[in-house]
Amino acid sequence: MACKKCPKIDGWGTEECPLCGDVFNIIDQILEKILKALDFEFDSFRVGLKSEGSFRAIQEFLELRKIDYDLKSEIKNEIHSKLRKITGKRISTDPDVLVLFNPEDLSFEITVKPVYVYGRYLKRVRNISQTRWLCGKCKGLGCEICNYTGKRYLNSVEELISTPTIELFEAKDAVLHGSGREDVDARMLGSGRPFVLEIIEPRKRKVDLEELEKCINNFCKGKVAVKELKYASAKDIERVKESRFRKIYRAKIVFDREVSKEELERALVDLLGDIKQKTPERVLHRRADKLRVRRLYRAEIVAHFGKVAVVKFEADAGLYIKELVSGDSGRTEPNLSKNFKAYVEKLDVVDVLDSDDTKNID
Repeated sequence: MACKKCPKIDGWGTEECPLCGDVFNIIDQILEKILKALDFEFDSFRVGLKSEGSFRAIQEFLELRKIDYDLKSEIKNEIHSKLRKITGKRISTDPDVLVLFNPEDLSFEITVKPVYVYGRYLKRVRNISQTRWLCGKCKGLGCEICNYTGKRYLNSVEELISTPTIELFEAKDAVLHGSGREDVDARMLGSGRPFVLEIIEPRKRKVDLEELEKCINNFCKGKVAVKELKYASAKDIERVKESRFRKIYRAKIVFDREVSKEELERALVDLLGDIKQKTPERVLHRRADKLRVRRLYRAEIVAHFGKVAVVKFEADAGLYIKELVSGDSGRTEPNLSKNFKAYVEKLDVVDVLDSDDTKNID
């Protein structure tokens, strides 16, 4: 059967079209397979073509012979046109689904754009990591050290939020991108920490976010809660991760001796301003050793009991409060332990102040 689209080449008298390999004659069968695989909610799509093997050689031949025929574009446009007509969906440069067709062997791959949801989370209990934390010994395989869970911490904010989200969106997975992270043994209270949840390969793209919030909060059973959920975009991940939120912390501090309230107040005043911190010893095994400068804006005594005090700190994002108190063997200057030894027994993030960057998230 003669090809419906391709030009005839003198001397090439094969039954199968020597240019497209009869793709145009069997385009409807190809589309039927693609449509069956497009088992996803989507509003937009795009088709791309692989150029390899004999198909690539044919394109090079057309260029050498100066034959004005863009075979790749013709095939792509044909699939675009028919898919748009059948589905009623629009073609986009930033599509919900990308169909990558290989004319060489008539195979195709479908890539589904993630869905992004912005929100704030609260972590009301300690010893929950922000993201999945694999066991350092077995790397997730399971061993005696991790009680064969494959994880250093059984629960994470990421997994608790993701489980009901994956179910509602009928997705493959979900990844949490937070604006910084609190220590595993610290709670995240107050207004909550901003995050973007990247939902991988969702079959559904439009879920009622009020329903999602209820499902997450019911599933988390008081350990974690989310609020202010709204749809976001990929660029919002960078916006959230790079936003410099000021944070307010509440620390229970233990001293090595009786410390008067007046002595503590003087020591706290001396801390205000720029704090120079080298990467804490406790995280040197996984972070580069570098010097950072962060600002402490406020230090207020909430309660005082001689050898114990509760202090509220307002500081730049990235200031290590535990090391601000302990001094971390001189790696943080100034620090609270200059005149009396002190350490943080308990730490809470009680507020993450608004950033102009995240106010722009749609």
